[in-house]
Amino acid sequence: MAWFKDKIDMVYSLGKRETWELHPEPSTFAPNSGWSNKDMDPTPPEQRTWKMGNFITYWISDAFNVATWDLASALLTAGMSWSQALACIIVGNVIIACAITATGTIGARHHIPFPVLNRSSFGFYLSYFSIIGRCILACFWQGIQTATGGECVYQMLRACFPEFANFPNHLPASANITSANLLSYFIYWIFQLPWLLVPTYKIRWLFTIKSILVTICGTSMMIWAFVRTGGAGTIFAQPATISGSKLAWAWLAGLQSVLGMYATLSVNIPDFTRMARSPRDQYVQLIVIPISFTFIAFQGIVVTSAGYILYGDYYWDPLRLMNNWDNRPATFFAAFAFAVATLGTNIGANSISAANDFTALMPRWFNIRRGQVLCAIIGGWVIIPWEILANATGFLNFMGGYTIFLAPICAIMIVDYWFIRGQKLDIPALYDRHGKYHYWAGINWRALAALVVSIPPNLPGLINAINSAIGVGGGVYPYDISWLLGFFLAAVTYYVVSKIFPPTATFVDETITGEDQTLSIPSVERDENASEEEKAVEAQITVQEV
Repeated sequence: MAWFKDKIDMVYSLGKRETWELHPEPSTFAPNSGWSNKDMDPTPPEQRTWKMGNFITYWISDAFNVATWDLASALLTAGMSWSQALACIIVGNVIIACAITATGTIGARHHIPFPVLNRSSFGFYLSYFSIIGRCILACFWQGIQTATGGECVYQMLRACFPEFANFPNHLPASANITSANLLSYFIYWIFQLPWLLVPTYKIRWLFTIKSILVTICGTSMMIWAFVRTGGAGTIFAQPATISGSKLAWAWLAGLQSVLGMYATLSVNIPDFTRMARSPRDQYVQLIVIPISFTFIAFQGIVVTSAGYILYGDYYWDPLRLMNNWDNRPATFFAAFAFAVATLGTNIGANSISAANDFTALMPRWFNIRRGQVLCAIIGGWVIIPWEILANATGFLNFMGGYTIFLAPICAIMIVDYWFIRGQKLDIPALYDRHGKYHYWAGINWRALAALVVSIPPNLPGLINAINSAIGVGGGVYPYDISWLLGFFLAAVTYYVVSKIFPPTATFVDETITGEDQTLSIPSVERDENASEEEKAVEAQITVQEV
C-alpha cells in the first residue's frame, strides 16, 4: 500500500507548479533572478568538447539534406545551366560562411549562447524580438523537416514491403495526408524523440556518423546518374533556357535562396560554437561550409539532370525520384541516409535553437532538454506540418522570407562586437537585468533604429510573395536580394549611429569573464513571497570558473 500511495502522490505532484520549476544551482550567474539557469550560463570547461573535426563533420552532415538538394535542382528548373547554378551556390555559401564564422567566433570566445549574447547589442528586452522570432521559426521548420523524415520512412517501408504502397487509407481527402503517410510520420517522430535528450555537447558524434553515411549515399547516387546516362557529357550539355535580365534576376533570386537557407544559423551558431575548445577550432567553418554545400549541390544537380534525361521530368525532390527506382535495397539505403540526414539537420538547425530560446524566455521552467521536447511537440503536432505543406503556400513564403529580419539581426551582432565594442564584453553583466546592457528601458535604441531602416524596403516583396494578387510594382526587386540589402542597411545604420552616439556605458577596457571574482548585483529579483528585508539585501555571488 505504501508503494501505491507513493505513486499516487507522485502523479498528484505533477499537477503542482513547483514540481516543474527548475532550481538554478548557486553558481549560476543570475541566481533567483529568472534571467538564467545552468544551461544559459557560460559553458564550463569540461563541456567544451567540440574540436575542429567536429565542426567539419557537423557541416558535411548538415549540408546533405533534402533542402540543399531541392535548392540546387530548383535553380535548374528556373532556367539556369548547371554551371550558372553552381556559381550561384558557391557565392552564396562563401557569403554566409563569413557571417556564420563572424558570429560563431563570439560564442567560441565567450562560451555563451545566442540569447545571452544578443543582449549585448539589443538590450535585455529588445533581444526578445530576436529570440521569439527565431523560436517560432525553428518550431515550424522542425515540423516541416519531420514531415520530410516521414516521407523517408515511407520510402523505406515501401522498399521493405512493396504492398505498403497499397496500404488502406482511412482518412478523408481533407486531412491532406494518407494513413500510410501518417503512420510513417509517427514512426519518424518517435525515432527522432530520444535523440533530443542527448546533451548538446555530446551529440557531436551523431554528426560524425551522419557525415560518413551521407557521403557514401550522395556519391553512390552521383555514380548511378553518370552510369545510367552514359557519362557526364549528356548531363552537362543541357543549356540555360533563360538569358539577359531574366537570367540576372533569376541568379540573384537563387543567391537569396542560398543565403536564406542558413540565415538562421548565421544568427544562432553561438549555440554550438560555445562548446568549442578554442575559437581556432571553429574557424574551419569558413572553408568547410562552401566546399560541403557546393559538393552536395553538385550531386543534386547531377542526379536531377539525370532524372530529366531518364524519366522526362525534373525530380528536384530526391524522395520523388526514388518512386521510379525498381532496386529496393538502393531505395531503402538512400531513404535511410536522407532520414538520418534530416534528423541531424533538425537537431542542429531547429531543435537546439528553439530549446535555447525557450530556456532564455522562461529559465525557471525550461532547460535545453525540456525546450527540445516542447519544440518536438509544437513542431510535430500542434502546427500540423502536413497541412501547412498542402495548403499554406503563402505562409511558407513568409517563413522563407523571414530572412528580412534575420539578416539585420546578424549584421547588428557582427558590427556591434567587431567594430563598436572592440571584441570586449562584460560577461557577468549579460546576466544582470539592471546592469550596463540594460540600455534605455531594456532597449538599445541604436539596434532598433537599424531594424527600422533595414526591414521596410523588403516588406513589399514579402507581401507579394505571400499573396501574388497584391501588386507592388518594382517593390518585388529588392526582395530578390533581401538578405544582402537588409544586412548592408542594418550594418551601415548601426555603425554610423553607434559612432555618433556611442554606448560608452557598456564599454569595457578588457573582457570580463567572471572567473574567480565576486559579482555584485544590487537588484536581485527574489521570490515574490520573500520579505522586503530580503529583497533589500545586496547579493554577493561567487562565480564559478567559466
